[in-house]
Amino acid sequence: MPRGRPSPKLAITVDAEVHDQVLAAVAEEGVSVSAWMTAAARRALLVRDGLRAVAEWEAEHGAFSADELDAAHRRVVGEVAHPARTRSA
Repeated sequence: MPRGRPSPKLAITVDAEVHDQVLAAVAEEGVSVSAWMTAAARRALLVRDGLRAVAEWEAEHGAFSADELDAAHRRVVGEVAHPARTRSA
Protein backbone atom coordinates (compact mmCIF):
# COMPACT_ATOMS: atom_id res chain seq x y z
CA MET A 1 0.00 0.00 0.00
CA PRO A 2 1.38 3.48 -0.86
CA ARG A 3 2.70 5.59 1.97
CA GLY A 4 1.83 9.21 2.58
CA ARG A 5 -0.44 10.98 0.19
CA PRO A 6 0.05 9.61 -3.34
CA SER A 7 -0.60 12.02 -6.19
CA PRO A 8 -3.67 11.39 -8.33
CA LYS A 9 -2.96 10.33 -11.88
CA LEU A 10 -4.28 11.80 -15.12
CA ALA A 11 -4.21 10.25 -18.56
CA ILE A 12 -3.98 12.94 -21.23
CA THR A 13 -3.65 13.12 -24.98
CA VAL A 14 -1.73 15.97 -26.60
CA ASP A 15 -0.99 16.98 -30.17
CA ALA A 16 2.18 15.42 -31.56
CA GLU A 17 3.88 18.82 -31.81
CA VAL A 18 3.08 19.62 -28.18
CA HIS A 19 4.31 16.17 -27.15
CA ASP A 20 7.65 16.74 -28.83
CA GLN A 21 8.01 20.19 -27.28
CA VAL A 22 7.17 18.87 -23.80
CA LEU A 23 9.74 16.10 -24.13
CA ALA A 24 12.35 18.62 -25.27
CA ALA A 25 11.52 20.94 -22.34
CA VAL A 26 11.66 18.04 -19.88
CA ALA A 27 15.09 17.01 -21.15
CA GLU A 28 16.38 20.60 -21.09
CA GLU A 29 15.11 21.27 -17.57
CA GLY A 30 16.03 17.86 -16.16
CA VAL A 31 12.64 17.14 -14.64
CA SER A 32 10.03 14.43 -15.11
CA VAL A 33 7.08 14.83 -17.46
CA SER A 34 4.81 14.76 -14.41
CA ALA A 35 6.73 17.56 -12.69
CA TRP A 36 6.82 19.64 -15.88
CA MET A 37 3.10 19.19 -16.57
CA THR A 38 2.24 20.00 -12.93
CA ALA A 39 4.25 23.23 -13.13
CA ALA A 40 2.61 24.11 -16.47
CA ALA A 41 -0.85 23.47 -15.03
CA ARG A 42 -0.04 25.62 -11.98
CA ARG A 43 1.04 28.49 -14.26
CA ALA A 44 -2.09 28.15 -16.41
CA LEU A 45 -4.32 28.18 -13.31
CA LEU A 46 -2.49 31.22 -11.92
CA VAL A 47 -2.99 33.08 -15.21
CA ARG A 48 -6.67 32.10 -15.29
CA ASP A 49 -7.17 33.33 -11.73
CA GLY A 50 -5.34 36.57 -12.51
CA LEU A 51 -7.43 37.24 -15.61
CA ARG A 52 -10.57 36.55 -13.61
CA ALA A 53 -9.45 39.00 -10.91
CA VAL A 54 -8.72 41.68 -13.52
CA ALA A 55 -12.15 41.19 -15.09
CA GLU A 56 -13.81 41.51 -11.67
CA TRP A 57 -11.83 44.67 -10.87
CA GLU A 58 -12.64 46.22 -14.25
CA ALA A 59 -16.33 45.37 -13.82
CA GLU A 60 -16.32 47.34 -10.57
CA HIS A 61 -13.92 50.18 -11.42
CA GLY A 62 -13.86 50.42 -15.22
CA ALA A 63 -11.30 49.34 -17.76
CA PHE A 64 -7.62 50.04 -17.20
CA SER A 65 -6.27 53.03 -19.10
CA ALA A 66 -3.57 52.71 -21.75
CA ASP A 67 -1.08 54.27 -19.29
CA GLU A 68 -1.98 51.74 -16.59
CA LEU A 69 -1.63 48.85 -19.05
CA ASP A 70 1.75 50.18 -20.24
CA ALA A 71 2.97 50.46 -16.64
CA ALA A 72 1.81 46.91 -15.90
CA HIS A 73 3.55 45.64 -19.05
CA ARG A 74 6.81 47.34 -18.04
CA ARG A 75 6.57 45.79 -14.57
CA VAL A 76 5.99 42.30 -15.92
CA VAL A 77 8.84 42.63 -18.41
CA GLY A 78 11.09 43.81 -15.57
CA GLU A 79 10.11 40.84 -13.40
CA VAL A 80 10.80 38.41 -16.21
CA ALA A 81 14.17 40.00 -16.94
CA HIS A 82 15.20 40.26 -13.26
CA PRO A 83 13.09 37.81 -11.20
CA ALA A 84 15.32 37.72 -8.10
CA ARG A 85 15.55 41.50 -7.84
CA THR A 86 11.78 42.10 -8.17
CA ARG A 87 10.77 39.30 -5.80
CA SER A 88 12.96 40.55 -2.99
CA ALA A 89 11.80 44.16 -3.37
